[in-house]
Amino acid sequence: MRKVILIAVLMLLAAFPSRGQGIFKQNSSMTGVPGENVTTSDYKEDENENEADTLQGFSFKHLTRGLHHKEPLKPGYALLGSVIMPGRIQIYNKDYWKVPLVFAGIGGGIGGGLYFNEKYHQTGDKKFATYRTLCYAGAALTFWGQMLDGVACLPDSRTPDPGKAAVFSALLPGLGQAYVGDWWHIPIWYGGLGVCAYTLHLNQMQYNRYKYIYMLASDKDSGYSGHINVTQATTYKDLYHRYRDYSVVATILVYALNIIDANVFAYMKDFNVSDDLSLNVEPALIENLDNYYLPSPSAPSFGINMSLKF
Repeated sequence: MRKVILIAVLMLLAAFPSRGQGIFKQNSSMTGVPGENVTTSDYKEDENENEADTLQGFSFKHLTRGLHHKEPLKPGYALLGSVIMPGRIQIYNKDYWKVPLVFAGIGGGIGGGLYFNEKYHQTGDKKFATYRTLCYAGAALTFWGQMLDGVACLPDSRTPDPGKAAVFSALLPGLGQAYVGDWWHIPIWYGGLGVCAYTLHLNQMQYNRYKYIYMLASDKDSGYSGHINVTQATTYKDLYHRYRDYSVVATILVYALNIIDANVFAYMKDFNVSDDLSLNVEPALIENLDNYYLPSPSAPSFGINMSLKF
């Protein structure tokens, strides 16, 4: 089970992109000779940008600077800030009136749950157990709601914001797709999660069944007289234990893919999908070829000019 938990954590970390610039542009063109009008300094700048874009991960410095309005606060950092300090992002968004509601909901729910838990142990009345569960659920719902509200009220870096889409789908599968406008994706992800949950429940039930049979069959004093012996019970128990673990991994994988789907399609909203696509190939006279390929000056050469518009 530890391996399953480790795989789950890695999948969730992979589902949250650390940093990214838009990978799609509305209009792109590639014309002329590769490397034309590009200097060495341009290449260095691109390398520096790519290095910063690739290597920069989570940093408490960015979190604290963002919370103090010294730099834009990204949705991922806002989510983390809400987890560490409930109500802090409402202060960042200047929604001060929401802060007392957040603390009243969380504190009141926890306090009420502790009170009714004590009453349940004193009296044994099941209604107090129900009240305890409702109070804890209210506190959890308030905590979840302040995370969602904090990210939703952040100013958008673009429309739709890929970071917000990813966080929304992390907090509630399908919400990021609704934010992006891809409503038809939602039934697919909920169908996948439903199938995974059903198989998880089925495999867990079968595992418990054969585990119980194994305990009876291995105990000579139990009086067990079933047709499944200890060896068969052990085989089936281990089999459904493995299937249950596979179901857990599949559920986490579908959940992670739901987050990635919202993030990627938010980026793709700016991608130009018009019918204005063209590819033009024609002979051309290429001058200053030495700037790109040859160490010494050379005469103009004939070549091919390719222009791609999409």
